[in-house]
Amino acid sequence: MSRIGKIPVQLPKGVKVTFQNEVITVEGPKGKLTQKYHPVISFDGKETEIVVSRANEEKQTKAYHGLYRNLLNNMVIGVSTGFSRVLMVTGVGYRAEVQGKLLSMSLGFSSDIFVGIPEGLSVTAEPNGKITISGIDKQRVGEFSSQIRKLRPPEPYKGKGIRYEDEQIRRKVGKSGVK
Repeated sequence: MSRIGKIPVQLPKGVKVTFQNEVITVEGPKGKLTQKYHPVISFDGKETEIVVSRANEEKQTKAYHGLYRNLLNNMVIGVSTGFSRVLMVTGVGYRAEVQGKLLSMSLGFSSDIFVGIPEGLSVTAEPNGKITISGIDKQRVGEFSSQIRKLRPPEPYKGKGIRYEDEQIRRKVGKSGVK
């Protein structure tokens, strides 16, 4: 049995989960999420937890077992507490600010970069170079933060660029002076 798939998903208070027509619907205080699932996976719901089970022992079915258990768990966490990702903008003159539904960034290029903020996500930019992206869908939060990071990845010599808050940059030694 899948190690991840056999762990039951705990339901916090205020979260309601329904399964109809091979679609999971999770509703909570922060919003509503839906996800289609494969028919070889079944869900046994109780009031405080949901147990995920599979129909057979094929390799692909075992993979679906762990996948859909984790997707359901992420949906439950998202509608109850939400997800956030923090990016750090490092460099002389590098800055970011939110202007309505746009994220405006000055990253050392000849002109500023404007990125549209997707629906369902909220972005805050602090003057010290900290950008916080938050929302209820873990996949969308992670994807948008990686798109922002790709605009100016951190370089290894001075560490300038956009990096995740918990990311460690391996620094390289620059050219040494010639005698």
